[in-house]
Amino acid sequence: MPTITRTLIKTAMVYLLGGMLLSALWLVQLAWPIYPLLAYLQPTAIHLIVVGWLTQLIFGVALWMFPIWSKEQPRGAEWLTWLCYGLLNAGLLLRLVAEPLNGYRPGAALAWTLVLSSALHVLAVWIFVGLVWSRVRARHGGR
Repeated sequence: MPTITRTLIKTAMVYLLGGMLLSALWLVQLAWPIYPLLAYLQPTAIHLIVVGWLTQLIFGVALWMFPIWSKEQPRGAEWLTWLCYGLLNAGLLLRLVAEPLNGYRPGAALAWTLVLSSALHVLAVWIFVGLVWSRVRARHGGR
């Protein structure tokens, strides 16, 4: 299994645990109000589970299992796979901080941080699509 795949899958598991922990904290806050910021964790928890766990897990398995690009570069340009990983996780970490804070005390700087987070995710997805698109070969001459 390639290093990028192992890294993506292990990171995905960390986000699954983190998302479940945030969900639990949010539920505790609903029952016993402890700290007001915890009331704003639900969207962040969902984002960590969907983008951090599910999307990252899919990226890792797809990079590993899809047909090879070439013998020299089986998964395409390795630096692009790491750039995809870095952009996806930078966006997730920005969101992890900015989303609950923006819910608790909205502000322009936090709102723009969320925009930046989303832009990083979009870039990561475009890079991923570019990496795997040519690896999905049609049979019988189709595109």
